[in-house]
Amino acid sequence: MTLNELTSPIKENLKEYNTFFEEQLSTKVSLLNIILKYITSKKGKQIRPIIVLLSARLCGKITKRSYVAASLVEVLHTATLVHDDVVDDASERRGLASINAKWNNKIAVLIGDYLLSKGLLISVDFKEYKFLEVTSNAVKRMSEGELLAIDKTKRWDLDEERYFQVIKDKTASLISTCCEIGAISSTDNVEMHTALRNYGENIGIAFQIRDDIFDYISKSSLIGKPVGNDLKEKKITLPLIYALKKHPTEADKIIKLIKKGKLQKSDISYIINFVVESGGIEYTEDIAKFYINEAINNLNIFPESNEKKSLIDFANFVNNRKS
Repeated sequence: MTLNELTSPIKENLKEYNTFFEEQLSTKVSLLNIILKYITSKKGKQIRPIIVLLSARLCGKITKRSYVAASLVEVLHTATLVHDDVVDDASERRGLASINAKWNNKIAVLIGDYLLSKGLLISVDFKEYKFLEVTSNAVKRMSEGELLAIDKTKRWDLDEERYFQVIKDKTASLISTCCEIGAISSTDNVEMHTALRNYGENIGIAFQIRDDIFDYISKSSLIGKPVGNDLKEKKITLPLIYALKKHPTEADKIIKLIKKGKLQKSDISYIINFVVESGGIEYTEDIAKFYINEAINNLNIFPESNEKKSLIDFANFVNNRKS
């Protein structure tokens, strides 16, 4: 199942949304206009607008409110990416030079700030105060999740409970918001709002878990071996948390390796083999499947439709994706 197939029920709506979105980012400030056009020149997979529109269609009709909702979350998401690139000193985003690399950090921070304020103003301009409430809560959760992750990395005491708290706030909160405000844009049915909010939360959790698995099983195109980027960044994720819990006698040795930084290829191979042999990958994959099934079950209140099928297919796409 490809994203093109998933979006077939909303193909024309997605085109209308793209036009609406570009109109919202139009400005008379020349430098700002140049940078905003640069940002939107490569749209990526557009996963967030897609699930906003699918959620709206599942609950009723896609209207202008749905385009406002999709634009709001995409603007806020883009703002967080711009700021993330500054924090991570990233040089590339979606195959293009990042804003901080092409211009500088100061401009990138200001662009991120502008996008955050623009997202809020989109809600105010169209008097969509419920959208504003839901998305503001998501931004708060994302910030809290990021700070909790930083704090736990420094303390080296991340366990499963805190891991899930981090990924729910950092990743799942925005995907949950997409589904919820998509529903709000087309119906007043609170049961539908709740069902889609929960669907999005479960999808977001599974999405991040799959990302964390990739760090242990994805192969570098150059050397054909797992890249271990999370390990290099001293991030302890679910596969390793499980392995360390299962073999606590190895914990001190591995934590010391990660803490010292500048892991050698041999260190990365040792840790990855430890995780694999401890069953960390299989355990984590089972957890991801659990959340995918929970997400699909959240859709049980809706009658069968092309939109429901697409959201179920999207859940399976998240679980089976390879990148």
